[in-house]
Amino acid sequence: MEGNGRPSIGQIILLASSSAVTAIFYSVYRHKSRTAQTLKGAKKISLDDDLSDVLMDLPGKCVPYAVIEGVVRSVKESLNSQFVENCRGVIHRLSLKEHKMVWNRTTHLWNDQEKVIHQRTNSVPFDLTRDDSDDSGPFIRVIKPLEAAELDLETVYEKFHPAVQSFTNVLGHFITGERPKGIQETEEMLKIGATLTGVGELVLDNKILKLQPPKAGMSYYLSSLDFDSLVQRQESQVRLWKILTVICGVATCVTLFFILRRQYRQHKEKQRLKQLQREFEEANSRAQDGEDEEVRNACTICLSNQKACVFLECGHVCSCYQCYQALPQPKKCPICRNTISRMVPLYNS
Repeated sequence: MEGNGRPSIGQIILLASSSAVTAIFYSVYRHKSRTAQTLKGAKKISLDDDLSDVLMDLPGKCVPYAVIEGVVRSVKESLNSQFVENCRGVIHRLSLKEHKMVWNRTTHLWNDQEKVIHQRTNSVPFDLTRDDSDDSGPFIRVIKPLEAAELDLETVYEKFHPAVQSFTNVLGHFITGERPKGIQETEEMLKIGATLTGVGELVLDNKILKLQPPKAGMSYYLSSLDFDSLVQRQESQVRLWKILTVICGVATCVTLFFILRRQYRQHKEKQRLKQLQREFEEANSRAQDGEDEEVRNACTICLSNQKACVFLECGHVCSCYQCYQALPQPKKCPICRNTISRMVPLYNS
């Protein structure tokens, strides 16, 4: 059967969607790769007594991208945990998450789902020092810590409050397709005395050393990991996105290959049918040359041309090629009305 020569709508949608996903994954991979390379190029700074003098001699009194490792110390006041005694910190976050099971109508399975229904974060000014008990040593004031791309907080309290189940509720859950499991309450803190690795712009402002968010294109980090571990974590994310990009790219190439192969086969089939048509026309012209009497073995449709087609799978020989082409789609045998799966030319001698 002849094709229309164009990819189907489904094929176009599949190719376009796979190409779009590949482009998105590649964009994320490039961004992660640039971020990791920039992080690896950050300058390590030690908390020395002469750090202020070093910055005084630098252009703009700053290091555009610096790495500082120190101990957290509050400037004036601190934040207390609501659930743990004698637990003080400089950043405090309370979160409430709803956990529930949701019925998937496609897979016919219950899937876990969580949703943050409330979150509150408080912070107070704090410094990074060599020792939180040494007030006379050098310190670096951390500016806008909540803007950090990665802010590692320690979970100091966690409790799960299960949902109360009754027969009426269970029946309603099956009707709505949602089954609540409960509420998870979490308290996180950046404790005083915790070791922190800060990566950002280091500036000297009014004789105060400050670590603040860097310029555009560079990420701000406040991590509990050391610098080498932080770099390794970023590189592992880069590898993950690279693998996803390669997988989607291969899927896109495979999809494009099958579409092009199908188009090539349709093109070859069209060429074959055109060749058959030329052969039929040449055979008919030879048969009609010098023939004045009535056409023998005439087509049952037009009654003027010779029969030239064998229809499969029924096997009837009842039509010329011109009438075969004029049959409506899907083509059916005019004798038995069975669908014609394939046509074989019949050569009359």
